[in-house]
This record gives sequence, structure tokens and C-alpha cells, in this order.
Amino acid sequence: MGGVCGKHSSCTGIRVSAGMVISTTKEMKLECPVAFTLRNAEPDDLQALWLIDQKCFPGGIAYSQAELKFFMRRRGAFTLVAVDGENRKIGGFIIAHAGVAGHIITIDVIAAARRSGLGSQLLGAAEDRLHRAGCRTVNLETAVDNRGALCFYKRHGYEIIESIPGYYSNGVDALLLSKSLPAAS
Repeated sequence: MGGVCGKHSSCTGIRVSAGMVISTTKEMKLECPVAFTLRNAEPDDLQALWLIDQKCFPGGIAYSQAELKFFMRRRGAFTLVAVDGENRKIGGFIIAHAGVAGHIITIDVIAAARRSGLGSQLLGAAEDRLHRAGCRTVNLETAVDNRGALCFYKRHGYEIIESIPGYYSNGVDALLLSKSLPAAS
């Protein structure tokens, strides 16, 4: 069995669907077995993030560099990057969009960081940020044959809403998943 994407043992990417970088210099320290710092993406990160995405997803699901750049720069979007505290290498990233409902566009984790809790940390940080932006639900899409992603999302409280035929450019169907966020206090 490959990584979470089910195609490559070298990654644990989870493809969901659409993301602009909201600039802030605040960093958050993650509490996971591998020491990562979570920060906002910088313009110079694009090439590295694209290379990670190419390793995490097969053709027809992996984003082109132009698509990734579009999602990262889209109004209301943010990209969180996990950086190894020791050598400053990127271990993973998540792109999300805040709108009426939050939308997770992609979450990618490199092989060396899988099973460290990094994917859960990225997802939790994105959900928290979406909640603070006023989102009451979070939606995402994932390929119907991506069992690892489905298990991951179900573990985090996501429910399947519907199937979307031919969603990906390679003809693979997607599942729309959704999660309610807690009411604002």
C-alpha cells in the first residue's frame, strides 16, 4: 500500500479541491513526534510545494504549478507550511479557503513526516483558522479510491455528503465530505 494518496509510498498527500497567502509572521509550534514549526507560506515556497504535490498525487490529480499558485493567491485563502525545526525543510502543507463555508483544497505530507501527526496538526490548524474567520462548516473533495484519505477525514469528523462523477481531470470520481465546526463562543 502506498502513502495516504494510495499511489505513492513516498507521500501522504490528501487531494481535496480550491486557495492566497494571508500574510502574518506569527509561527505556531506543533506538538508532534517530529519537530515542525507551522508558518504561513512565502512566495519563495511555491516551487518546493509544487514538487511535494507532484510526489503526493498522480497525474490528473496533482496540481500544475499555475493551479497551485492560483489557489494560494486566491482571495480568502491561506497556505500553512510545516517546516522541520532542525534543517528548515518543508515537511508538508495545507491550502484552505475561507468563505461562506471553509474549503480544504489540499493537504500534502512528505514520506519522512508521515505517521508523525503532522497531517492532523495541519488540518487542525486550518480548521481553527477557518473557524476564527467565521466558517461554520468545512468542505473538501477527495478521490473515491483514496482509502487512506477517507479514513483520515472520518477520524477527524468528516462525513461523506455526495459523489461527484468525473471530478478529476483523469476521470476519477470524487467524494464531497463536510464537517461542522463548533459555534462561535
